[in-house]
Amino acid sequence: METLRYGSLGPHVEILQLGLKRSGYLPNAPDGKFGPKTQSAVIRFQRQNGLSPDGIAGPLTFAAIRPYLTGYKIHEIRRGDTFYKLSKEYNTPIEYIVSANPDVDPFNLAPGTRIILPFGFDVVPTDINYSYALTELCIEGLSARYPQIVRGNIGRSVSGKNIYTIQIGNGGKRVMYNASHHANEWITTPLLLKFAEEYLKSYIFMASIGSFSAGFVFNTATIDIVPLVNPDGVDLVTGAINKNSPAYKNAERISADYPSISFPSGWKANILGTDLNLNYPAGWENARNIKFAQGFTSPAPRDFVGPEPLSAPESRAMFNYTQENNFRLTLSYHTQGEVIFWKYLDYMPPNAFDIGVQLSNASGYSLETTPPESAYAGYKDWFIQTYNLPGYTIEAGLGVNPLPISDFNKIYSDNEKLLVLAAVLS
Repeated sequence: METLRYGSLGPHVEILQLGLKRSGYLPNAPDGKFGPKTQSAVIRFQRQNGLSPDGIAGPLTFAAIRPYLTGYKIHEIRRGDTFYKLSKEYNTPIEYIVSANPDVDPFNLAPGTRIILPFGFDVVPTDINYSYALTELCIEGLSARYPQIVRGNIGRSVSGKNIYTIQIGNGGKRVMYNASHHANEWITTPLLLKFAEEYLKSYIFMASIGSFSAGFVFNTATIDIVPLVNPDGVDLVTGAINKNSPAYKNAERISADYPSISFPSGWKANILGTDLNLNYPAGWENARNIKFAQGFTSPAPRDFVGPEPLSAPESRAMFNYTQENNFRLTLSYHTQGEVIFWKYLDYMPPNAFDIGVQLSNASGYSLETTPPESAYAGYKDWFIQTYNLPGYTIEAGLGVNPLPISDFNKIYSDNEKLLVLAAVLS
């Protein structure tokens, strides 16, 4: 994380403010502005944690605040400690402690043993802008709290950022959900991360999610989640890329050729200007003809199909990852329109329409075929063409991209049951 000080702006400031709020030093909601209240909170946090109280959030300050971002700390067992006492001391459910430490005997806690101690708050924030850094923190925190998660990495973006996966469940029905192919549709990233958290929370509390027992879902399906397909593009849109960096300057030059598209808020592509959801080998030539006719003949903030299919490392990673697995159904999350697209050309995967109807009923989203101008070269199109299995593009929410984080609660409420149902029905 970059060093932050008075006057700093952006999503990394929001991450700092999130940690300060969770640790009790900042009463205000994160706003991404490092002003006097944030500076005062940093100084008080530094004093309390034995750091130089200079009001600058550098590596040592971020290291101290990191447990409040990942939602857990490492605790060394003291004489007399029990899971029950620790749950009361740290105001956290005992179920979290048990879940995070499956190999520790709670009735035989030896002093000096180090355990994972989750805090009582949720890991995944739903009130701040997302970035690659925040996504990494969420995945680390979820994996520590819920060791049922299997973490993976399917490749790297143009700038070398990891494209992470998390896998949940041990059932025979393999499904895959992905988000943020498009940079300014980043709200879909916390959607899938929050679903993972709510699902696993329900699982350890032996509760239900989306009208199903979480234990039943866990033993019926294995859900793979790729929460951030386009990390560079998302960081560009949300302001996590330094404006003086070569990557930002190059994107700015690309955008200058398309003055009608707001920069960076109108950016959908990867950092080099290839639209990832137009870069798959399913009617790619048709997509090229359509988009070239619309004027997108070179790298652009959106709608440039790339020089050839799978030219972008991000789409190539998704392609390889899918080929290496045996997914029975996929969901690709985008925004916006409250629509589910279910078909590619005249392909009719068995049960795809019937499942689509049930997903539509669960979410309230309409079930539709893809408009002709967007009917080619997407991930969903390639998946259906290659495997003749159900694949869906979910256009979540309503409005103008990027949708504000204030829309999150409704989007999540509309989609939780859909996300559960897709796994069970696959």
